[in-house]
Amino acid sequence: VRQGRAFGMHVLLASQSLSGVYSMSRSTMDQMAVRISLQCNDADSRIILGDDNPAARLLSRPGEAIYNAANGLIEGNNLFQVVWLPDEERERYLRQIQAHAKRLSWRPAEPQIIFEGNAPADVENNRELAERLNEPSWDEKRRAISAWLGEPVAIKPHTAALFRRQSRSNLLILGQNERAATAMLSTALVSIAAHRSPKAARFYVINLSNMDTDWYDTLPALGEALPHDMKIGRARDLRKILEELWEIVIERSAMEDEGIEETIYLVIVGIQRARDLRSADIYTPAEEAEQLSTILRDGPDLGVHTLIWCDTYANLERALQRQDIAEFELRVALQMSANDSNGFIDSPAANKLGPYVALFYDEERSGALEKFRPYDLPQMEWIQRVGEALKDFDVQNR
Repeated sequence: VRQGRAFGMHVLLASQSLSGVYSMSRSTMDQMAVRISLQCNDADSRIILGDDNPAARLLSRPGEAIYNAANGLIEGNNLFQVVWLPDEERERYLRQIQAHAKRLSWRPAEPQIIFEGNAPADVENNRELAERLNEPSWDEKRRAISAWLGEPVAIKPHTAALFRRQSRSNLLILGQNERAATAMLSTALVSIAAHRSPKAARFYVINLSNMDTDWYDTLPALGEALPHDMKIGRARDLRKILEELWEIVIERSAMEDEGIEETIYLVIVGIQRARDLRSADIYTPAEEAEQLSTILRDGPDLGVHTLIWCDTYANLERALQRQDIAEFELRVALQMSANDSNGFIDSPAANKLGPYVALFYDEERSGALEKFRPYDLPQMEWIQRVGEALKDFDVQNR
């Protein structure tokens, strides 16, 4: 907003409630030279127009408003009457505009960005992922792999967790919205598969979701659709999978970096239900917990990354040791209590989130919080199309 005007860029904002205004910082509000307010109370008028400008509370007639082009200064107030169009007339004008655009064969340079705060995002709107699926070859030289999680609450590319071969490059999702967490983990796996060939990526999934939910079959469907090797297990398979991955990490520790080509991703959906990770006492960690600790600590440097979802911070501390929680530099906070938010991302911000909004925290980016809308569960038809596209890639590049 501050620098855009110098380059001919202008910002128009509209909000049906003050929640949109509250989401902006005071410094951003101060950059809004033009302000328009309909009737509201004294406190809201001072927020919209200015600290010393309560004039909007004096408005009385329907459609009466204040136009202020002086950064909210009271001397810049101009009363006016909002233009009113009947629904039929408005629709007629819109049809004329649309017909005129068709006659000119006009197309926008970029698709419109429509923000819907009361619904989850749709992964099919991710143009970058769609372009990846249409590319004729695998990109094996990329060092940072984008795992897309949702749409940002800003005009910018979709929110993604970047996995690099460096310590602490693991992803942790916290919050009680199991559907959103499963959806994000699912789209993250598709994103990784779109960047890495079946020879360069392998997946281990421990699916501890409730069996009676409508998202329980999403991850198994991905396993069947993708050409990549994906082992999917339940709680009884936890010990075997962790032991296998622990042995891989130990084996790779003795290898040269150039000899490690395949990247492995471990996904645990609902770690709070993994009873094998809970220790008998605080002095004797379970063997499986020790193995997971080694995978989290040493795995990312050796091409073994972990993606985990847990419902509450208290359950997270029961499943993982404190030093293990510190091994996640990539974090997603769903709606949660202020105490959980403070413990998880050093901020109470997640306590103010709605059901369709989350916060992404990446310590690599100076620990900044990015608000975004998590993807909804991918449709089975889309999963099948993605699987077919990736299988075609695999056949073409053999």
